[in-house]
Amino acid sequence: MSCEIECKDTNIWGSGKIIFTNPLFCRIFAVQKKKHTMTKKQAIQLFEEKKVRTVWDDEEEKWYFSIVDTVAVLTNSENPQTYWRVLKKRLRDEGNETVTNCNAFKMLAPDGKMRQTDVADTEQLFRLIQSIPSPKAEPFKQWMSQVAADRLDQMQDPELGIQQSLADYKRLGYSDNWINQRLKSIEIRKDLTDEWKRHGLQEGVQFATLTDIIYSTWSGMTAKEYKQFKGLKKENLRDNMTNRELVLNMLAELSTKDISEARNPETFGEHAEVARQGGEIARNARAELEAKTGKPVVTSLNAKDALQIEGKKK
Repeated sequence: MSCEIECKDTNIWGSGKIIFTNPLFCRIFAVQKKKHTMTKKQAIQLFEEKKVRTVWDDEEEKWYFSIVDTVAVLTNSENPQTYWRVLKKRLRDEGNETVTNCNAFKMLAPDGKMRQTDVADTEQLFRLIQSIPSPKAEPFKQWMSQVAADRLDQMQDPELGIQQSLADYKRLGYSDNWINQRLKSIEIRKDLTDEWKRHGLQEGVQFATLTDIIYSTWSGMTAKEYKQFKGLKKENLRDNMTNRELVLNMLAELSTKDISEARNPETFGEHAEVARQGGEIARNARAELEAKTGKPVVTSLNAKDALQIEGKKK
């Protein structure tokens, strides 16, 4: 089986056609091309241990904050959705332009589903907070400003981002050993994506397709299938891997980068084959480890399960 893809978006794929002879590559490419249009990255921020959903927009280079989460933090309301609905209507009736200009993004809701959520950037939220009487208003404004400043600083100095990740993981209860592995995996992942960028590949469909090929080769599952196996929704897959899973994925991505540097693939099909070869190295290591230990490397255990187990040990 083979598939031939007509490349119509020259910004992403270049001109001409991509021909995959591997049926796995065809399936992965089709899935990623259909779903991957996102340039916004979601993250959970913590204000006084309370979660605030946020979205970082790469193009505009600014944060958007969930308004409902902000209301919950400032008012301690048992039903912040109703509070915001009433406040929004009142502000609209008053002709408030900030409410009119607010955006809505799909964000992960408490029920695990992606739902449209009203969001505001830092400037808009400053104005909205003025309509919410709360002793936490000023501390929250300062916190928002710091979140925005930290992100811009991290873009200039990646080490600051690593330090923030370390603090975040520790606060969430991860072990020092796991954190060290995770931070190393971030470094290796960046090296790989830098190699892809060097060859003119772009974030989005291309990166996601190659990543899925790596996952599928060594673990037997695409990223989506892997997350379903672990009972995840929109949570980060690597944040829910065990040490063994992280190490094998690092081996796969490191091998892919090294092979790419040695082979200098030119077409996307060649990059896909390199990704398969990198994943194959990790797959062979996985098979040998499982044969000698009698234990599966790929597990349905996720971070929540692991932290609960760790808590019981203590």
